[in-house]
Amino acid sequence: MKTSPNGGARPLVRAHLSLARTQTPAQAPATSRVERALTDAVERMTATGCPPTLAAALRYSVFPGGSRLRPTLCLAVARACGDIHPTATDAAAAALELLHCASLVHDDLPAFDDSPLRRGRPSVHAAFGEAIAVLSGDALLIGAFEALALGADAAPGVLAPLTRVLARAAGSPFGMCSGQAWESEDDVDLARYHRAKTASMFEAATMAGALSAGANPEAWRELGRAIGEAYQVADDIRDRVGAAGLGKPLGRDEAKDRPSAVRAFGLEDARRLLGQHAARAAASIPDCAGREELVERIAQMLRAFS
Repeated sequence: MKTSPNGGARPLVRAHLSLARTQTPAQAPATSRVERALTDAVERMTATGCPPTLAAALRYSVFPGGSRLRPTLCLAVARACGDIHPTATDAAAAALELLHCASLVHDDLPAFDDSPLRRGRPSVHAAFGEAIAVLSGDALLIGAFEALALGADAAPGVLAPLTRVLARAAGSPFGMCSGQAWESEDDVDLARYHRAKTASMFEAATMAGALSAGANPEAWRELGRAIGEAYQVADDIRDRVGAAGLGKPLGRDEAKDRPSAVRAFGLEDARRLLGQHAARAAASIPDCAGREELVERIAQMLRAFS
């Protein structure tokens, strides 16, 4: 049986949470809020009774994390809109990241990318075997909605709409599952593929942040979509030219005959497309109480893509 090269993440995560534990959710820094909510969710999934190898794989899938872009975007929007239900916001943020982690575990499987690396270390199936990787991804998908249900229980008015937003972004016909499935089709519309595979979860992040703060989620859809499309084009470019600290094999789009902006338009036009999506994002931030701070936060995020 394969074992984890880093099976225990709890001490590492807890070391960064002592300050957040003494603050209300709305006061704590976004990164601490995300890590605290994720730690709680993963501890529920790996509690006594969980098979040890599955428990280790689940912790390995989530910790240490990557950029946590989707949950931090969710929190940024909620804060800009007043963050009146911070517990629901944190639950939505954790659910977004668990769904994202599930997608990475499944995306790396031999049936899809067959990637030996993720975040600079062995992918889950390389570390634990294919069967455990499949089950880990499944458990993360289900655990995301458990985290959402438990965390949003204090604000029942937002639970149902949050569930709809996240389920739509993760499933079919417009979410991550469809995005992955487009890779098995001979005729692929690149914009539709990017929107489903990647932008759908960024849409969910901005909309969930707005929902948990009592704002109109539809007003925030375009911002999430534009950020997500910019992110995916940037990822296509990185796959071609490489990037420091990418932590996964390069050239997978070409090797797997997968749709990409670089393959469709060439490198320079892909870079122009990235700029267009970034400009759309910057122009689509709705009016809100915390708009000035959010504009700077989004600008920082977009600069990191280029």
